[in-house]
Amino acid sequence: MSSMQDRRTESPIDPFAEHRRLLFATAYQMLGTVTDAEDILQDAWIKWHEVDHDSVQHPKAYLVRTVTNLALNRLTSARATRETYVGPWLPEPLLTAADAAGETEMADTVSTAMLVVLETLNPTERAVFVLREVFGYSHAEIAGFLDKPETTIRQISHRARNHVQSRRPRFDTDTAARTEITAKFMAAAQGGDLNALMEILAPDVTLWNDGGGKVTAARRPLYGPDHVARWLLGVMTKPISAGIRLESATVNGELSLLAVLGDYRVGALTYDIRAGHIENIRFQVNPDKVTALQSPPPTPPSPGE
Repeated sequence: MSSMQDRRTESPIDPFAEHRRLLFATAYQMLGTVTDAEDILQDAWIKWHEVDHDSVQHPKAYLVRTVTNLALNRLTSARATRETYVGPWLPEPLLTAADAAGETEMADTVSTAMLVVLETLNPTERAVFVLREVFGYSHAEIAGFLDKPETTIRQISHRARNHVQSRRPRFDTDTAARTEITAKFMAAAQGGDLNALMEILAPDVTLWNDGGGKVTAARRPLYGPDHVARWLLGVMTKPISAGIRLESATVNGELSLLAVLGDYRVGALTYDIRAGHIENIRFQVNPDKVTALQSPPPTPPSPGE
């Protein structure tokens, strides 16, 4: 009797809490910033608790639709701001658990490299691509989320997929190789070994540095092993960098490096590896974009969750 009463009085799981990781991942992959994604979730939570829940037949679909449209509105306004951004714009790094289920499958969709490619899509294309290619929603479901005809969604999906495929970077995903190269890169950078650092870098290596005009940073991409290596070592030896150490961490689903001063994470380096060399380096040091590195946000779900 008591157990039956307990089951009757037990509160059901709140759909928002149940699907929060999915909602965060949707917003983050559409916007590329942890801060904006969390803001979107807050707005979605308010909308969810203002609606009559009994009138919502499919809470998960309702919440995804709400987050998608809120993120679309935010992304449309953000694009104008990014046009006047000081220096290269890079996504906000996201700490992810090294042992998260589905981490390997997730890495390609949430990687910094992929988020940079998604920046080249218009807001609607990005929303359709994320919902279709990352989370596996049907064209009909996406049409309902965005209030557009299914035929239109199919066309947008095809265009966005082709666009991303033509720009998606191809790189090695071997975990052991990445671990080895990361250790060599960290040792060479911290040890000031120019030759060792250059040996790790690919002949066509490129470095992007996002300081957002808030801190000293390269305002244009740097090209070539010599230029990139000398710049990195120059940064490490500046008086302002005294005491900074590099630590390995899983960032955006990939083993990467954090620049740490005391207990504060001041930057994140993510990179692509091909044929045993680092091909692209993205160095995020904008103070406004490293706040989420201090306390890990929710880990995004694997595609299809």
